[in-house]
Amino acid sequence: MSVALAYTATNGDAYDLHMGRWSRRLAEIFLDFVGVADGEQVLDLGCGTGSLTYALAQRVKYQTICGVDIAEAYIEAARRRSNNPQIEFRVGNATAIPLPDNSVDRVLSLLLLSFVQDTQGAIAEMRRVARPGATIAASLWDTQGGHVTNRLFWDVAAVLDPRANELRAQNYTRPLTRPGELAAAWHEAGLEDIEEGLLGSRMNFENFDDFWLPNLGKQGPIADYLDTLEPDEFDSLYHHVRQSYLSGEEDGPRSFAAVAWAVKGTVPLA
Repeated sequence: MSVALAYTATNGDAYDLHMGRWSRRLAEIFLDFVGVADGEQVLDLGCGTGSLTYALAQRVKYQTICGVDIAEAYIEAARRRSNNPQIEFRVGNATAIPLPDNSVDRVLSLLLLSFVQDTQGAIAEMRRVARPGATIAASLWDTQGGHVTNRLFWDVAAVLDPRANELRAQNYTRPLTRPGELAAAWHEAGLEDIEEGLLGSRMNFENFDDFWLPNLGKQGPIADYLDTLEPDEFDSLYHHVRQSYLSGEEDGPRSFAAVAWAVKGTVPLA
């Protein structure tokens, strides 16, 4: 059964080191898949520190973009990045979006829905705020089959600790992260012209520290798990994850595949 994991979100700078640098890269590929248009009103749901919001603002003109995220720390970090008058950031819940009915032309969500406890409720809210004819689109990491750095950590941890094995199972079965699940959810929501795709990217690291240290920033499930370990358990995990990263070579740069599912659909006109 799919389980939406909680995501600790308390520090925007730490998030940018942990995941924001990769969400910025994914945002560009996602926008290529979704398409953009000048003059629209757009919602970026689960905007985090603004990776997708600012990528979108670079591509379009005469557009109003509203970024919504439940984490106040991330909204504060997003606001610090720019004073662009076409962008507004709000704190809000994905299952109670702080926007009126039928108020936006495009609803986009990057790396959010698998962390929402009520995914159907969130998708219903995305449709509620979208006008007839609007595009609704989302993207999520393929956590089981295409997120190599995620597997590198959890596969090692699961061998060392039964608790980590349980967390790995939850991590690899997050809602909407497996083949066909996003498209099925969009069909269930009554959207039309549905298209599902795979978005390929890379995660590049200078060395093992560049891979490991962002996990200590207390953002996300890996950091939550690390906080539960005794010093000897932490040291053992560090050693074995490092060996997996090195893979028989000297420490240095590594590049890992990162694949995300994406879906887009249109709200019926009537």
